[in-house]
Amino acid sequence: MLGSTHGTLTTHFRARVVACGEEPHAAVHSMTAAAAEGDLDVSGRPLHATVPDLDRFFRPESVAVIGASDTEGRPRTGITRQLVAWAERVGARLHPVHPTRESVFGRPCSPSVADLPEQVDLAVLLVGDPLPVIEELGQAKVKFAVAFASGFAETGEEGAAAQARLAAAVERSGLRLLGPNTNLNAFEAFRDDLDGPAIALITQSGHQGRPVYTLQELGVRLSHWAPTGNEADLETADFISYFSQRPEVGAIACYVEGLKDGRSFLLAADRAARAGVPVVAVKVGRTETGARTAASHTGKLTGADQVVDAAMRQFGVIRVDGLDELQDTAALLARARKPQADGVVVYSISGGTGAHFSDLATGAGLKLPTLSEEKQRELHEWIPGYLNVANPVDNGGHPVGDWRGRKIIDAILADPDVGVLICPITGPFPPMSDRLAQDLVDAAETTDKLVCVVWGSPVGTEDAYRTTLLGSSRVATFRTFGNCITAVKAYLDHHRFAASYRSPFDEAPRTPSPSFRKAQALMRPGHQLSEHAAKQLLRAYGIRVPREQLVTSAAAAVRAAGLVGFPVVMKASGARLAHKTELGLVKVGLTSASQVRDAYRELTDIARYEGIELDGVLVCQMIERGIEMMVGVTHDALFGPTVTVGLGGVLVEVLHDAAVRVPPFGEDQARAMLGELRGRALLEGVRGGPPVDVDALVEVVLRVQRMALELGDDLAELDVNPLMVLGRGQGAVALDALAVCR
Repeated sequence: MLGSTHGTLTTHFRARVVACGEEPHAAVHSMTAAAAEGDLDVSGRPLHATVPDLDRFFRPESVAVIGASDTEGRPRTGITRQLVAWAERVGARLHPVHPTRESVFGRPCSPSVADLPEQVDLAVLLVGDPLPVIEELGQAKVKFAVAFASGFAETGEEGAAAQARLAAAVERSGLRLLGPNTNLNAFEAFRDDLDGPAIALITQSGHQGRPVYTLQELGVRLSHWAPTGNEADLETADFISYFSQRPEVGAIACYVEGLKDGRSFLLAADRAARAGVPVVAVKVGRTETGARTAASHTGKLTGADQVVDAAMRQFGVIRVDGLDELQDTAALLARARKPQADGVVVYSISGGTGAHFSDLATGAGLKLPTLSEEKQRELHEWIPGYLNVANPVDNGGHPVGDWRGRKIIDAILADPDVGVLICPITGPFPPMSDRLAQDLVDAAETTDKLVCVVWGSPVGTEDAYRTTLLGSSRVATFRTFGNCITAVKAYLDHHRFAASYRSPFDEAPRTPSPSFRKAQALMRPGHQLSEHAAKQLLRAYGIRVPREQLVTSAAAAVRAAGLVGFPVVMKASGARLAHKTELGLVKVGLTSASQVRDAYRELTDIARYEGIELDGVLVCQMIERGIEMMVGVTHDALFGPTVTVGLGGVLVEVLHDAAVRVPPFGEDQARAMLGELRGRALLEGVRGGPPVDVDALVEVVLRVQRMALELGDDLAELDVNPLMVLGRGQGAVALDALAVCR
C-alpha cells in the first residue's frame, strides 16, 4: 500500500508544480499544507479540482506567433492573419517570431522569443515539431502555449512516445500547453451583441463544435471555445473547472472522445456541480467501433462506457448522443430560469399533435399532470367543451386566431403545478400560427416559467420562426420533438440534481479506518485469496458472513457441522479456486454426520483429480431465505476502483442487470444504484413475498466502497456473490467471495 500511495502523491505533486508554476520546494510546501488541511483522501488523491488561471490564455496582453508568415499561399500565413485579427479584437500586442524574417504583415519580427521586447502571456507555435521550442519558452517565463502540430498519440505507439516527451518537457518548463493536434477554434470571433448567460464550448475535434458555435446565429451567446486536441497538458477537466467559475457562463457544452484522467474529470464535474453550472457532453465510445475510432483520433483511453456513463450521471453531467441534442440542450440550460414546478403541459392546435407529443414526453419520463377540474372549466371558457383540456390541451385551432389564445396560455401558466409549457407547431398555418407564436413570446416575457415551442416546418424561413420566436430570449425554440423532450428532461433533472447535490468529496475518508489495518494483514500481493481468506477480508470491514469453519479432515468436518448447526453447506477452499460449482466442489443441504463425512471425501477427491491445491474445506451455515445479490469492486483504466451492485447468483451473468458507481459516493447514490436495476422489484417483495432488508444491502455497498478506497490498487478485484439479502430488519450475509490482490 505504501508504494501505491507514494505513486499517487507523486502524481499530485507534479500536477501542483505544473498548475501553479511553483518551484519544486514551493510545491512540496503547498502539497504538505493541502494534506494538513484535509485536501487529500485516504489514498492520497486530491479532493478538490485545481483550477488553472486561464484568463491570460483567453485574454492575453501579449502574444508571440512562432513561425509567423505572410507569404501568400502558405497555411501558416492564413493562421497568422487570423491570429493578428484575433489579437486586435482582444486587445493583445502580437509579436511575430521567425529566424529569417524582419517583419510579418508590417510588424517587426524577432528571431526568437528571447529577443522579444516583453514577456509574453501566450505563444502560438506554427512549427512542425514543438518540442525544441518548449525549453526556450520556459526560460522566457511564457505562461501558455498552443501547439497545432499533429503526428503524436493519435498516430500510434511512436507518436505516443513523442507526445510523452513533449508532455515531460512542458512539465519541466512550468508553462501550460494546449494541444498538440489542436486548431484555431480558441481564436474564433464571438459575437459581442448578444445578452444573457453564455455557453462555453470544449471539443477534442474542432469540427464537432461547429453546430454549437453557430448557435450565435440563432441569438444564443457563446463566450469561449477550448479545442483540447490530444491533451498532452491542458485537458477537458481544466476547462470545465475554469468555465464553471466564470460569471458569464450559463452552461458548458463538451464533445469528448476520450478522457485523459478520470479522477480529474470527476473533480472538475464536482466543481461545476457545486457552482450549479450544468455540463452537457457528447462522449464518444458507446460502441466498440466508436471507442476504437476515438482512440485513433486522440490517442486516449475511452474507458468502459458503462463506467463513464455512471460517473457522468453521478456528478450531474448530462450525456447526450447527437450534436443537435448538444446544442439544443446546452442552449436551454444556459438560458432558462430555475423551474417553478416539474409539471409539463402540452398545448397544441391539433389533438393528434398533442397526443403524439404527450406519448413521447411521458415515455421519456416527463411528468404530465392532469389539470384540475377547476382549471379545465376555466379553459373551456375559451375552448369548445367537446375538446380535451386535461393535458394535453387541444384548442381546436380557432381560439389562437383572436384574443382567446393569450387567455388560454396565461391560464395554463398560472397553474402552480405547471413549470413548463410546450407548444408543438408541426407546420406553419398563417395567420393562426403567426398569432400563436407572438402570444407565446409575449406570455413568456411575463412569467418565470419555461415556454418551449417546436417549430416543425422543414423550411425554417417563416417570419414567425426567424423573427418572432428566434427574436425572443425567453422562449426556447426547437425544430424536433425529440430534441425538445431531451432538453426539457435534462433541464428538470439538472435543477432537481443541483437542489440536493452534496459533494461526495466532502465526505470522503481522510484517514484509514481500523478495518484497513486488519485487511492489510490478510492481503497477499499478486495472489487470489481463498474463499475463507476473502471472507475474513469482508469480516474485517464489518460485512456479515455465515458461521463457518475451515477443516482439513473428515472428523473435523463432522465436529464443525455440529458447532455450525445443521443443515450445512460444504465447499472446497483454495487460493486459485474461482468456479467451484462447475467443478462439483460445493455440497448443499447436508443434514447428518454421515453426509458431511462423505461430502468431505468427495470434495477432496475431486480437487485431487483436478490438480487443485486446497487449504481446506469450509463447513458453512446454510442460509436459504432471501434475495441473491452481488456487490463487487473492479478497476477501470480511467477511474480506478469502481463499485458494482446487481442481481446475484447466475442472474448477473444472464441478465447483466447491474449498476456502477465511482468512489467516493454517499448513501443517496448507493440507493440510486438499486433504483437503476431492472430487477429492483424483487427487493420490494413479489408474489406475496416479504420485502428484503434494503438498508442492510446499502450498508454493504458502502462498506465495500470503503474497502475499495482504502485498499486502492492493492485490491485488483472483489466479487461478493451471492450476497443473500434477508427479510426486512434481518440484514445481509455474504455467502461467497472472491478477492484478487495486485
